[in-house]
This record gives sequence, structure tokens and C-alpha cells, in this order.
Amino acid sequence: MHTALKITAFAAALAASFGTAYGVGSSFDPVVDGAPSASHVTSHAKGAAGGGTEGEGGGAPVAGGLQVSENGYTLDLTTPRVAAGQRADLRFTVRDDAGRAVTDYRPEHGRQLHLVLASNDLVTYRHLHPARAVDGTWTTPVELPRAGGYRVLADFAPAAGGGDGVTLGADLAVAGDYAPLEPPAPSRTATVDGYEVRLTGVLRPGAVGELGLTVSRDGRPVTDLEPHLGAYGHLVALRSGDLAQLHVHPNGAPGDGATRPGPRVSFTATAPSAGTYRLFLDFRHGGKVRTAAFTVRAEAPRNAEGAPADSAWTEGHGH
Repeated sequence: MHTALKITAFAAALAASFGTAYGVGSSFDPVVDGAPSASHVTSHAKGAAGGGTEGEGGGAPVAGGLQVSENGYTLDLTTPRVAAGQRADLRFTVRDDAGRAVTDYRPEHGRQLHLVLASNDLVTYRHLHPARAVDGTWTTPVELPRAGGYRVLADFAPAAGGGDGVTLGADLAVAGDYAPLEPPAPSRTATVDGYEVRLTGVLRPGAVGELGLTVSRDGRPVTDLEPHLGAYGHLVALRSGDLAQLHVHPNGAPGDGATRPGPRVSFTATAPSAGTYRLFLDFRHGGKVRTAAFTVRAEAPRNAEGAPADSAWTEGHGH
């Protein structure tokens, strides 16, 4: 651990590349703060992730949030800095290419806009659902525990044009005593509030495949998960380094006649590159949403001679 440093708001802005995702909503959603055994991954299903990187296989966008402006829309963050440990209102506006505030959205997973905040070290994470004023200004209360750089990711689908959703990103500086942390080591199991979540499946660069997450409590499978944001689980996947958000799609939905309410929930995901990723799974049980987090490595498969082989999933089922 590095020696703690006193960070001013200006210095925190420079440290934005070390930030952690943090999300707070009008109703508070799950929170992850430096728990090595648990991370949270949420997913927003859409035809394509805005601002994405193209995959090696099908050319579909697989990551978003790398730019503040994309597809004719800009994330105007009017609260670029806050103080660590102090409650503040985070405000922002989505503007079109003419500079007008966007006020008409197409709901996705029951919400007009999903907001993720993550520290750049991916130790702190929040998934929020802010409230929108009639003038287009979005507001959500936040209280971030640690100083440093954070990334704000806004995921939404403008009603105009009826196109795909967009994911925009902006930097947030959090002032205070700064002590950078390393992301938790890769693990296939996460625990939160007495629940154990086990991950199966492997991320491969440029390959589409399945991630499965199985929920148990006190050693027993949880077979009565409750719907949350249109599915039995909501997964967010962020890439270490630039905090790019992967395109993750839930497989099945409550009420479709085929999808069971646990213990296993699955998602289709694509990694845009090799590297380290943090996955954050939100699931609802007993009327409360909890988040389980994982650190995973995406590495290209190799043949018997150790040379890179075709991008493919070695676990789970491809789609």
C-alpha cells in the first residue's frame, strides 16, 4: 500500500485514472467498498453498446463509456468534484449535438437512465438511478468513501431516432486523503450478506460467450430470486485501466416461460481485449438488492505449442 497522500480537488482530478465505480440512486442500490471477496457486475441489455470498441469476431460494439461525446450526445457533468466521505448531489445533463438538454428517453430495464460510478482502481462501485428535472438535469445523492479519481458512466437510450442505447463517460475527482488500492485477486466465488455466488465461464478477447452465476445461501441453492431491472440478475463488467463498460446481455427474462428464478442466472458477454475485468452482479432476494463482485482475467486461448489460438470460450456455451 502506498503512503496516504492529501489530495486537493485539483490533484484528485489528475488522479481520475485511478478511480472506482460508485452508484447511488433515488432509492439506494447495492454498494461495494473495498471488499476483497465481493464485487458487483451489472448488465444493460441493448442491441449494441454505444461508444464501443469493435470485437474481433462479428464487428459488434462490445465496450462503451470511453468518451464524453458519442453518437451526437454529450455527458455534461456539472459536478466534476466532490469531497470524500461527505454527502453531495451529483448533477449532470445529457445534451444533443445542438447543445440542447435531452428530456425524452426510451426506458430500458424499467429506467430512463442507469448511472455507474467506479473508482479507477475498481475497489469502490455504485449503481445509481438518478432523478430527472423537467429541464433535463439529472441529480443523485452520492457519498464516496475514498479520495481519488472516479469514472461516471451514463447508460441511456434517447427516444429520438429510435436507435441503439448510448454509454457516455466522464471523470469525477474526489478530494481527501488518497490511498490507492489494488483490485482484489481473481476469484470464482464472492460472498455478500451470507450469500455465496459462484462464477462459471471464461472471458476471451473478441469472443462472445456465456457467464453463469449461481447463488446459494447457507449452503442451499436460492431458487426464488426476485426480478430486478427486468431480469433475475443485473451484471456490469468494467475493464481495468480505462473502465470501459462491456456489452453484457441477460439470457432470458422473468415470465418468459423458460427462465427459472435461480439458482443460476446467465449472461452473454464479450471482452474487447485481453486484460483484467471487474464483474458486478446485482440480484434481489427477500426484497433487498445485493451485489457480488469478481475480478477476472480475459486471455486469448493458446494451442498445445503455446501459440495464440482462435478466440473461443472454453467454458459455458457460446451464442
